[in-house]
Parts: sequence; C-alpha cells; structure tokens
Amino acid sequence: MVDTRVNLKGLSLRNPVLTASGTFGYGEEFADFVDFSKIGGIIVKGTTIHHREGNPYPRMAETPSGMLNAVGLQNKGAAYFAEKIYPRIADMDTNVLVNVSGSTIEDYVACAEIIQSLDKIPAIELNVSCPNVKQGGMAFGVTTDGISKVVEAVRKVYHKHLMVKLSPNVTSIADIAKAAEASGADSVSLINTLMGMAIDAEKRRPKLSTVTGGLSGACVKPVALRMVWQVSKAVQIPIIGLGGISSATDAIEFLLAGASAIEIGTANFIDPAISQKVAAGIEAYCERHGIASVRELTGALITD
Repeated sequence: MVDTRVNLKGLSLRNPVLTASGTFGYGEEFADFVDFSKIGGIIVKGTTIHHREGNPYPRMAETPSGMLNAVGLQNKGAAYFAEKIYPRIADMDTNVLVNVSGSTIEDYVACAEIIQSLDKIPAIELNVSCPNVKQGGMAFGVTTDGISKVVEAVRKVYHKHLMVKLSPNVTSIADIAKAAEASGADSVSLINTLMGMAIDAEKRRPKLSTVTGGLSGACVKPVALRMVWQVSKAVQIPIIGLGGISSATDAIEFLLAGASAIEIGTANFIDPAISQKVAAGIEAYCERHGIASVRELTGALITD
C-alpha cells in the first residue's frame, strides 16, 4: 500500500490533490462527479469582504490549449459565505479551504478574520494577485514589499495554515516566495494565471470586456513547472504546484520539481471528475515504481 498522506506544515491531506479556486465553485457543484473522500481537499472560489458583481460580460474566452478569464472575483462576500454557504459545505469529507482576496490590506485582514472564526476551515489561500487600489492598481503580489505587508498583516489575525498564492507576472518568483515565507506564510501555491489577451479579428475588438485577462490551462504548464522548481530552491516551506495540470503525469512532474501537493484548475471544466482520477493515478505511479510514500516524489528530479 502506498502512503499518500501529505502534511503541509500542520495541514494534513489524505493525498496531494487539491482543486483550484475559481474552477470548482463551492464543491457542491461537483458532488455528482467526485467522491470528496478520494482527494486531499478543495479550495472554494475567491471570497472578498464585500459583495462583488465581477466584471461585465464577456469575461471568458477560449485560447489554443487554454482559456482566458476576467470574472473579477464575483461573490457575495465573506459574511454571506460564513452564514449561508459554510453550513452547507463544512461537513464535506475532505479539507475545505477558502481563497481570500481583497483590494486593500484592510480588506484582506477583515476577510481573514471572518474565515478564522469558522471551525471546519483549516486554512486559507491568500490571493495576492488582486488590484491594490491604494497604490494605483498595482497588485500586491508583484513586489516583495507589497507581498510582505499583506502577508504580515493577515498573519497577525489568522492563526491557522496560511497559504499564499503567487502571481507569475513578476521578474523573480523566487524573491517573491522568499518574501512571503519571511512574512509568515506556511506554504506558497503557484502559479496564478498569466496575463494575456485575445482579439476577434473580424470585429476588431478584444474578446474580453476588460481587454486583458488571466491565462490558464495546458499552455501555461511549462512556465508553472519552471517557477515551482525555482521556488523549491529558494524556500523551506511547502509548495503547492498548479498550472495546466490535467493528468496524473502532469501532477507527478510538479511533485518532482519540488511541490508537496498540487491543484487542478482549468481541467475541471473539461472533466469534472479529473481530480479523483489524478489522485488514483499518482497512487498507481507510486505502486508501479515501488515508491512507498508519495512524499518521496517531492523534489526528486534528477538533473545531473
């Protein structure tokens, strides 16, 4: 029997497979397709302190080997989540994490405090790729100073596992990860979407209402793998890898590159049962190669 358990600095997973925020709703939508007891956990859609309508339509567009989205964190706010949604999903037979987003440091802190009070939410994923309106639209996660300030502030009020989701739209992902670690992050997840755009040549107009959006899917996997590998050389905290994972082989590549766990995002739209299939595939790979524990795969890439 393969030991598939993973411990992310106090956050215990039955296996290294998580579902990525924004691609799995609140989990309920996938209950007919996935046995939640067969995956490590789900990360629910981005939650902000205030209700957000999101961006105008159109806000999704297909691209070669991927997709663009500019949904804009549509949600009904943290208080609504705590009162209406949390009671419905609290007893799911897996870890339920909440992706926390904001436009100011105060927003992040207030949202984290509300989620902190929910007993059956063992961790949050702090999304630091959102606009910082107090700094003219700059994203917190693209500078070491910005990420340090928001992580430090949330760390003061949030006492469970703090995962920080990193933006790939930076000069040095390793420096950003080190800043998150130094500021109190328990783990880092990467990558968030790459910035991209699509144009309708016949109409001579952008395909998204916001012109640009976040690129995800198979096309971003080589970039994501490279960044996970670079971050694994720079930090001591666990890494959760994501970006274009659509098979067990993809997931194993991320583990070999240095990730302790992985998230599946865009592939959920193609095959709603993919997370469970990937978990089973990782276990089968370990059995086939005589690997007793999935933890042996982390950072086991041979480069010489």
